[in-house]
Amino acid sequence: MIDINLLRTEPEQIRKGILAKNADAGLADKFLELDQRWRQVVTTLDSLRANQNRLSRERKIEEAKQNKEEIKKQELELAGLETERTEVLRLIPNPPLAEVPPGKSEADNVTLREVGDKPQSPAPFRDYLELAEPLGLIDTARAAKVSGSRFGYILGALVKLEFAMFHFGLKTLTDKKIIHRLIRENHLKLPDNPFTPVLPPVLVSRQSMQAMGYMERGGDEIYHLPADDMFLVGTSEQSLAPMHMDETLPGKELPKRYVGYSTCFRREAGSYGKDTRGIIRVHQFNKMEMLVLCTPETSRAEHRLILAIEEYLMQELKLPYRVLNICSADLGDPAAAKFDLEAWLPGQNGGQGEYRETHSASNCTDYQARRLNIRYQPIGDKKNPSPKPEFVHILNGTVFSERPLIAIIENYQTPEGKVRVPDVLQKYVGEKVIG
Repeated sequence: MIDINLLRTEPEQIRKGILAKNADAGLADKFLELDQRWRQVVTTLDSLRANQNRLSRERKIEEAKQNKEEIKKQELELAGLETERTEVLRLIPNPPLAEVPPGKSEADNVTLREVGDKPQSPAPFRDYLELAEPLGLIDTARAAKVSGSRFGYILGALVKLEFAMFHFGLKTLTDKKIIHRLIRENHLKLPDNPFTPVLPPVLVSRQSMQAMGYMERGGDEIYHLPADDMFLVGTSEQSLAPMHMDETLPGKELPKRYVGYSTCFRREAGSYGKDTRGIIRVHQFNKMEMLVLCTPETSRAEHRLILAIEEYLMQELKLPYRVLNICSADLGDPAAAKFDLEAWLPGQNGGQGEYRETHSASNCTDYQARRLNIRYQPIGDKKNPSPKPEFVHILNGTVFSERPLIAIIENYQTPEGKVRVPDVLQKYVGEKVIG
């Protein structure tokens, strides 16, 4: 949710932000119209209530009765306006930050860099299913029999590889030395406290899910359990951030950095006909996610740290990738800025290879914090010993989902149809080669 005062005082800035995301700029004007009517009713109610007190003191019973009826009428109008005003406000996306590249679609995303050497052999490359199915590592046919399309069984050594990857991710995020090194190497002015591991719920309430800002646009991707009015998370972020709902955190405790692991669920309603084969786009998958709560002054640096961690993980796995700066039109409602990492998959596109997304890193500024009512108490000084609480900034980023498994299979394939295990994972898997 955006700052109402900012919308009132700088409506043109908000209109530009809405247009940049290809949303309806008329939402700003609609809200301002409702807001004006809402404020008029508030003023009228204040006057009527003051008059009610006066009439009660003067014992003007009949006038007080009529005035009370008018108060009830105005209160009903105010409640209706409040509901309508809030609904419109929730539809207004978070404006992009100034440094976000403009664009009309994902075609305008900007490639910042390509990192790593793409494998040159064994060409022609096979895709991950051609390799995994004969090795008994992935079974989508039986999963379809049990659960339907867009499900898969992960089996045998690939299960060990997946848990090795998540173990490596958790070890990295909780290692203060690594965090300190990445902060120093990227010239960031941030504390080096590591991430706190969390195993969060995968079912959340309507209030929690709605507060994260994905239901107004994209709600058809979310699994809903009507009998309980509960929602299955599509990422740990959706249950990590609400941990601190309606709290005011001491400024000295920021940043709070969490790393959550959960099974995630997505309906993939908007992907009809896309990636129907295999496990690239499925309804259920495992994922490890970063979430950061910080001050507004440090959120851009925290965003860079999340990206640095993601790049470190890919470099340690020796997987070639590229970094994209996501353009304004390709940002979701909550994100004010976003980076994506895409791994090179040499077996895709008929063995010619292509990049596919494995990681994202988003700065949602105070958009989700306003909905969740998460504030922090700034540390005072001599000039201002008791500053007012402010909303935190919330950021999220991928540690690993199951997509890097696909990248490992395709980049580490051998001419014999086996899969080498990345050096950094061998001690967890206990094998150098799968197959």
